[in-house]
Amino acid sequence: MEKKSCYFCQNKIDHIDYKDAYLLRRFLNSQGKIYPPKRYGTCAKHQRRLTQAIKRARIMALVPFVIK
Repeated sequence: MEKKSCYFCQNKIDHIDYKDAYLLRRFLNSQGKIYPPKRYGTCAKHQRRLTQAIKRARIMALVPFVIK
């Protein structure tokens, strides 16, 4: 199986903006949990930044903590 490439590395995105809720929602499942790096092939550096951005967006109420 071929290794997936990181979305952020491909598009040369260095700063992940927590205010971009549509981008962040792509990396959340139907329950609002953050997908593991293996699912979309995100590299470790961008996975850490993505997680931080999602957590900030949750606090600012841009993305939900839980989806019922």
